[in-house]
Amino acid sequence: MYKHMPFGYSCPFCLVVKGVEDEQNKLVQTKQQDIIYNDEHVTALIATLWWPNNKGHVIIIPNNHYENIFDLPLEIATRIHKLSQQVSFALKECYGCDGISTRQHNEPGGSQDVWHYHLHVYPRYFNDNLYLTHGSLSDPSERLVFAEKLRAWFQANIMVNT
Repeated sequence: MYKHMPFGYSCPFCLVVKGVEDEQNKLVQTKQQDIIYNDEHVTALIATLWWPNNKGHVIIIPNNHYENIFDLPLEIATRIHKLSQQVSFALKECYGCDGISTRQHNEPGGSQDVWHYHLHVYPRYFNDNLYLTHGSLSDPSERLVFAEKLRAWFQANIMVNT
């Protein structure tokens, strides 16, 4: 009903879930080492696009392809939001941030630019200017540092994932 994905679209998030890496970073910028949590329904990973004062934010995606919130089954939405709470605890404990913000975009008018539902979870700091700055592509070695901290947190603090 509310579909905007172009015909023949190759979904980078579907490729991440399948374990595909693109050495030229043309389609899949995410590395498998960026994944901090996954189960049969959802995956959480360190985002490749970083804002200057909010490095290491997390994106949560459903493992199956759903274009946007209008397409997303309620049971998967519930799993994503339960995981976003766990990610929030992990960010607070691992990064020492002052707060958490979540963002999610739908359709071109809502600034959606990847045609696979995804929820951003940002570490927030006083006066970080998140909404006044622009993101830039991060280096995989920088992301690895953040991913290792969060993976360790999940291994030590696994919470309810159903």
